[in-house]
Amino acid sequence: METDPKQWNALTPEEEYVIAKKGTERAFTGEYWNNKGRGRCICRRCNAPLYNSSDKFDSGCGWPSFDDEIPGAVIRKPDNTLGMRRVEILCANCEGHLGHVFEGERMTPKNTRHCVNSLSIRFVAE
Repeated sequence: METDPKQWNALTPEEEYVIAKKGTERAFTGEYWNNKGRGRCICRRCNAPLYNSSDKFDSGCGWPSFDDEIPGAVIRKPDNTLGMRRVEILCANCEGHLGHVFEGERMTPKNTRHCVNSLSIRFVAE
């Protein structure tokens, strides 16, 4: 995990749009939306560990979905853009945009869905 912004990973224009400008990739197009591998997802910008594959589930939404994060890995902030009331999730280390978290959907026993852009994460197999 790299905490010095000068040492963060170089990003493609698409990654920069999502991570730094809070964009969203199109559903069902990201490389990890259907990934079933065992391992861990880290922040694409700073390499901070974010999610374990054991917390990933198929929500049918077209983006990687997790019902929990690695403790301390994610920051939650209110997001009222686009006329919606949502909760944005950010990497706690570099504050890169990951996506949004939704609660109360009853998709898992934890009743939480982190809807994450594939462009914000990198999968590291076990």
